[in-house]
Amino acid sequence: MSGSSSITAMKKVVQQLRLEAGPNPVSQAVADLKQFCLQNSQHDPLLTGVSSSTNPFRPQKVCSFL
Repeated sequence: MSGSSSITAMKKVVQQLRLEAGPNPVSQAVADLKQFCLQNSQHDPLLTGVSSSTNPFRPQKVCSFL
């Protein structure tokens, strides 16, 4: 009886190892995120900067009359 329970336990271990060795969903998510970032990097203001004409936080020009 102990031989068959040992075989059953080993089958469970092999099954778990096969699951762990399979494709990693985290790796796929990282690859997808990297691809998204590279595709949209030209639209990212942190990477490309903001043009001075559209920047709402630019310093205001002082107008003075003499």
